[in-house]
Amino acid sequence: MCNIIIMDTSHSIAVMIPCHNEAGTIGKVIDDFRAHLPNANFYVFDNCCTDNTADIARSHGATIIKEPRKGKGFVIETMLRRVRADYYVMVDGDDTYPADKVNALLKPVMEGNADMVVGARMATDDQSFRPLHQAGNNLVRRLINWIFGSNLTDILSGYRAFSSRVTKAVPVVSSGFEVETELTIQMLYYRLSVLEVQVPYGARPEGSDSKLRTFRDGARVLWKLFNLIRSFKPLTFFGSLGLVLLALGILAGIPPVWGFIASGYQEVRRFPLAILSVGLVLLSAASGFLGLQLHAMNWRFKELHNVMIRRED
Repeated sequence: MCNIIIMDTSHSIAVMIPCHNEAGTIGKVIDDFRAHLPNANFYVFDNCCTDNTADIARSHGATIIKEPRKGKGFVIETMLRRVRADYYVMVDGDDTYPADKVNALLKPVMEGNADMVVGARMATDDQSFRPLHQAGNNLVRRLINWIFGSNLTDILSGYRAFSSRVTKAVPVVSSGFEVETELTIQMLYYRLSVLEVQVPYGARPEGSDSKLRTFRDGARVLWKLFNLIRSFKPLTFFGSLGLVLLALGILAGIPPVWGFIASGYQEVRRFPLAILSVGLVLLSAASGFLGLQLHAMNWRFKELHNVMIRRED
């Protein structure tokens, strides 16, 4: 049974669809989402397409916006910069996300109960998720939930609904598929509310090829996660590094100290280990101090950011 169609025309809704060679599915995606959001404006982002994706999308009533820089991160940055609406839906053009769940995603946002609602993916068959992709998703999810104290189940979903507040508050600097990870971390960092709605995630239709490359994109996601945690959680990052260095310093210092005691406090053996131990302990203290300083700076920047957003509102 289809969800109830949102008929409130007092607020504008933009459906934004990033595409790179999705000629086989884009028409169906537009038609399916228009059936549930008849008053929405549809924007298809042509990201270096070499097929007739743009022509098909145009014939189905979508506005075409070209993004010549190849990469989903560039597309989303252009989305947030160029499209103006009260509420936004972002969905991939490969027909793997269900249009009949779009109102379930939009409802909490339109009611003011969430800034962003993520369509948390549930596999509908064995082809929906590759094993390595699933393992990578779980690793990233657990790391983010542990660091930010959240309880999200899908960090990398490309199916999201959000308010105009998100477009003003959340910067996007990623270039590729790691952008979903950045979006999620930015939302948590700026304390914007994120909810999830479980949605079935289907396999790509016959003839539609995935743009993901398991090892390349997985490495980029992990590197982006590393950099974002270092930037947004410096006390956690440098504090943990400091504890590791301290533990190594203590371990390196045990043999020379024990030798010093065993010789009746007259001989220091294993002098290089003693120097290494002192160096590691000093690095540990420096790492902890750097984490405290960066944490204080981040807090001030966050205060300034919140004041600026309130003024824009």
